[in-house]
Amino acid sequence: MTIRTAVDKWRWWIGGALVVIVAAALGVSRIGGSSDDPKPVAAPASSAVSTSSVPSPSAPPPSSAAPPADCVTQTVDAMSLFERAGQALMIGTAVDAPSGLGDTVARYHLGGVFLHGRSTEAASQLSSGIAGLQKRAKVPLLISLDQEGGQVQTLKGTDFPRLPSALKLGGESTGTIRDTTADSAHRLADIGVTIDLAPVADTVPAGLGDGNPPIGGFDRQFGSDPKKVAASIRTVVRASQDAGVMTVLKHFPGLGRVHANTDVSSKAVDSTADDNDPYLQPFAAGIEAGSAGVMISSASYPRLDSKNVAAFSSKIITGLLRGKLGFQGLVLSDDLGAAVAVAGTPAGQRAVRFVAAGGDVVLSIKPSDAAPMADALMAKAQHDPAFKQRLTDAATHVLRAKEKVGILRCG
Repeated sequence: MTIRTAVDKWRWWIGGALVVIVAAALGVSRIGGSSDDPKPVAAPASSAVSTSSVPSPSAPPPSSAAPPADCVTQTVDAMSLFERAGQALMIGTAVDAPSGLGDTVARYHLGGVFLHGRSTEAASQLSSGIAGLQKRAKVPLLISLDQEGGQVQTLKGTDFPRLPSALKLGGESTGTIRDTTADSAHRLADIGVTIDLAPVADTVPAGLGDGNPPIGGFDRQFGSDPKKVAASIRTVVRASQDAGVMTVLKHFPGLGRVHANTDVSSKAVDSTADDNDPYLQPFAAGIEAGSAGVMISSASYPRLDSKNVAAFSSKIITGLLRGKLGFQGLVLSDDLGAAVAVAGTPAGQRAVRFVAAGGDVVLSIKPSDAAPMADALMAKAQHDPAFKQRLTDAATHVLRAKEKVGILRCG
């Protein structure tokens, strides 16, 4: 064999071996795949692969999966439209007989219950009644009542000491306001109450007193100076919520100057209030302190909205409260069930108009309102995409409040 022949054979052997190696490599790249698998895309022949672009063996592969939805989003996404409508309702029941509302809670998927009336029952009895209602709910209920103090105090038994009126408490030291509020809130939280429909953030002008039937007539105001009222409100909000009970500032944008009570009259009008009203200061202070909720009055405020009462006014709820004051929490109505101020509007339309204006929770003390209100909310949402989104937002706000107070959990 000549040297040239040997070299030729060596080149042939090397070339054949390379072909086999390349073919084997290509075969390995397809193991475990199928004819439907996407084919790997080769880099251009002129491209060089930099080792700096190769992930470290210890580094996890990048993920394109979206992060899991939070608990509130998961919950609202799983709800039917009818269930979302139910979350926007808070229906009243007698505080001493809450079980009577159980069927309504289950049938209409209520978001909340308002315990009204007066009770001297022991904490253990009240706790049992509330727990029974919660068992009827698919999603835990917000449980509310009026435990302001003075003449407006739902629970008055031995386990719930009498509270001073807001007017009297507002004259005490910050420490006394804080301690009195915290003690009351702890007692409410222990029986399953999640929201106290308080504090009253309305300012009543000095000397008006009984001339202001809904607030001054019962000493429900913390004072006549909005700056001092604001300081008291800030203290009450923090003390109550630190003790586990959410607060609701009421009655936005203020009932302290009206000369009629919306519960029994349609003539409650505040012709002074505007968007720079100093009487808004207590509401702003409560919002800054983190109040979970704000309640909207059913009075008229012609300088803010010449056509609608506050409960039906997007200018007041969405424009002033949400926009100018920046409130992002739970917006509740005052009673839209028995109040004379809204009696001229059918029950179902009261709910629709309040939610459309930017409200989240329609409060009615009448159990019979659950059906027409739920039906009207759902019917409107089925035919109006914008309202459907607004109703979903309302349900989301309700669920956020439930998460905040610790009754909504996922996983």
